[in-house]
Amino acid sequence: MNPETEKRLMAVEMALAHHEQLIDDLNEELIRQGKVIDHLILENKMLTEALKESNIKPQSEETPPPHY
Repeated sequence: MNPETEKRLMAVEMALAHHEQLIDDLNEELIRQGKVIDHLILENKMLTEALKESNIKPQSEETPPPHY
């Protein structure tokens, strides 16, 4: 193998290694974000249920305070 081909092959191997690491890093971040989203969905459901069970009236049904 001539030196130029060897240099090009080494550059391709280095780029491939870099891309593999980048894919692994992005995958880890995607997994982390998925966990955060799952947590937020659960929290949103809990807050929605708590709001449904509370005695808070919609603003349209509230009587205005005496100073209005």
